[in-house]
Amino acid sequence: MRRRRRLGRVTKPDVRNSPLFDPAGFVADEIRAFHEGVRDLPVSSAVSGAEIRQRLEPYTFAQQLPLEDALRDVADMLRRWTLHATHPRYFGLFVPGTHEAGIWADALTALYNPQLGAWWHAPAASEIERHTLSFLAKVIDFEAETAHFTSGASEGNLTALLAAITSAFPEAAATGVGEAANCGKVYVSSQSHHSLHKAVRATGLGDRVLRVIPCNEHHQLDVIELRATLETDIAAGCTPIMIVGTIGTTTAGAIDDLNAIGAIAQSHGVWFHVDAAWGGAAGFLSSLRHEIRGVARADSLTWDAHKWLSVPMGAGMFFCRRPDLLARLFNVETGYVPEKSIEGDDLYLTSLQWSRRCIGLKVFLTLACVGRDGVRARIQRQLDVADYLRTRLSATGWRLANHTPLPLVCFTHPNLEAPGALAAVAEEVVRGGRAWISAATLPEGAVLRACITHDETSMADIDVLWGELESALARRGFRTEASASA
Repeated sequence: MRRRRRLGRVTKPDVRNSPLFDPAGFVADEIRAFHEGVRDLPVSSAVSGAEIRQRLEPYTFAQQLPLEDALRDVADMLRRWTLHATHPRYFGLFVPGTHEAGIWADALTALYNPQLGAWWHAPAASEIERHTLSFLAKVIDFEAETAHFTSGASEGNLTALLAAITSAFPEAAATGVGEAANCGKVYVSSQSHHSLHKAVRATGLGDRVLRVIPCNEHHQLDVIELRATLETDIAAGCTPIMIVGTIGTTTAGAIDDLNAIGAIAQSHGVWFHVDAAWGGAAGFLSSLRHEIRGVARADSLTWDAHKWLSVPMGAGMFFCRRPDLLARLFNVETGYVPEKSIEGDDLYLTSLQWSRRCIGLKVFLTLACVGRDGVRARIQRQLDVADYLRTRLSATGWRLANHTPLPLVCFTHPNLEAPGALAAVAEEVVRGGRAWISAATLPEGAVLRACITHDETSMADIDVLWGELESALARRGFRTEASASA
């Protein structure tokens, strides 16, 4: 018999550690209660680190605890002391609400614990992942010869750079990256993700190989500057290693001109990588597909299912046209792994990881339960909500600061031009607990940034955010016509 529970309060039995305790039922109730009651929770928590550390002090691990006690306590801590990024009024980074299918898929993955390093070790899980990746490659119109799931786009971008080094400097896998570090160049946008900066360091190339290309007025990589910089470097004896285009930059949601970048890369024989970590899901909508034309020119592509497809973190994906280069990088002979399977791909031979979790099951089950049309409808609804936010802001004196077809809105206000003013407004909104928004920086200056990735975010939620913004503005001594008449 399951205990009745309500979010934020646990009704405990008279006798603790009851033999009737059902862990699966408890977790199922927790999932249901959270989804039903998340709007009643504050988006962010004001807890201090000292308070959490004090709560954890009894966990000395010197003795065993009943599962019931530990589960209830941990669930309570996570519920009370988490920035709820899966809240419909979290307008921050790319963390969508999670579909129930993905949550249960993660539970099944933990239960069966398949090891996907070699096909023979997890045939069903391996084929589920292959099937899912094949479908998603078609969604984004990328003809991948090989693909695998990753921990996230950072691993995917690192893998792309390793492949690009191997392409430009075929002996690097054997002799090291010394020559590549001395004369190689990697071209990224000033708005590209900083995982690429980490990647050049992790590969041993160093920061000096990076060529950070400025953006145009739409926050896209400036292709004229790219072409000029590339040609100057080649004339100086440098070897271009990789050019990166982005679908959905982190701050402004810009989509680079992939067709133009791909043409430049192709004309010079340079590896072209597309970072579609967030924006890859644009491929689901016919109205957005023209925005990502040119992706077919890429040599590799990174996409995170956990950023816009309603699955739990992490669920990165890496797609590539050159399995031969990946094999040259990662195929290491061992005496403790059986010979390559003829039934399917042994992922340890073409990727960085050996032991591999079954990441793809949560993506597979979510797609199976939501369906292609369901995904399209959810994304379209988020686009509509973002347009509503733009309309609401523009009508009340706020200024839009970015132009993107994706549901990410950057904005400012003429009364908030003092240094730190926008950040202070964001802090006030967050402190109120009813919504979460962030301050960010574009080349033009500071902005407020709101991203819509939750399936259930509604126009009513936008009204709440707008009200919080107007209240914060009023507390700073400014009143718009809209707030004065409210």
